[in-house]
Amino acid sequence: MASSDPAAPAAPAAAAPDTVKILIAGGFGVGKTTMVGSVSEIAPLRTEEPLTAAGLGVDDLDGIAEKDATTVALDFGRITIGPELVLYLFGTPGQQRFWFMWNDLAIGALGAVVLIDVRRPESSFAAVDFFERRGIPFVIGVNGFHGLHPYTPEEVREALALPERAQVLLCDARERESCRDVLVALIDQLIATH
Repeated sequence: MASSDPAAPAAPAAAAPDTVKILIAGGFGVGKTTMVGSVSEIAPLRTEEPLTAAGLGVDDLDGIAEKDATTVALDFGRITIGPELVLYLFGTPGQQRFWFMWNDLAIGALGAVVLIDVRRPESSFAAVDFFERRGIPFVIGVNGFHGLHPYTPEEVREALALPERAQVLLCDARERESCRDVLVALIDQLIATH
C-alpha cells in the first residue's frame, strides 16, 4: 500500500535498460527482412514494396527469382537480451539504388550483422566494405537458404578475403534461435573490444 505521507521518500525508479543499435545489412535478397522478423519480440516495422516491371533490368534476380518484394527504406525490430540490455535492429535496404540510406542508418550503430547468401556472395561485398571503412564492428552471418550450408565458415572467410579475427557464423534467417546466436556473437565481440 502506498504511503499517503507527502514527506515520505519516493520509491526508486527502475533503471532503464541500455539500448544498442545494430544494423542487419547485406545485398539484395540475402534475408535481412526475414532475420529481423524472426528474432524481433515486437511486430517488426517493414517498408517492403512489391517488385514491379520498373525494376526489370535494374534488380538482379539471378538466383532469387522467387523474390516478390523488396525493402525500400528499412526494417525495424527489437529484442531484449536481458533486463539491462535491449537491441534495436535496423535492416538496411539491399538494392544499390537505396544504399544512400545506409549512411543515415549507420549513425549511432555500435555494430552490424552482414548477411551473406552463398549463392550470390558478391552481393554482400559492398556491405563488408561499408563497415570496414567506417570502423563499425561486424560479424558475418551465412544465411543457409533451404537449410543448406555448402561452405564452411573458413571457406566463406577466404572467399571474402576477411582477416582471421572476423567472425563467420552459419545461420538460418528463418529461425529465431539461429539469429539470436549471431546477435549474441556480435554483442560478445562488442563487449570484448570496449
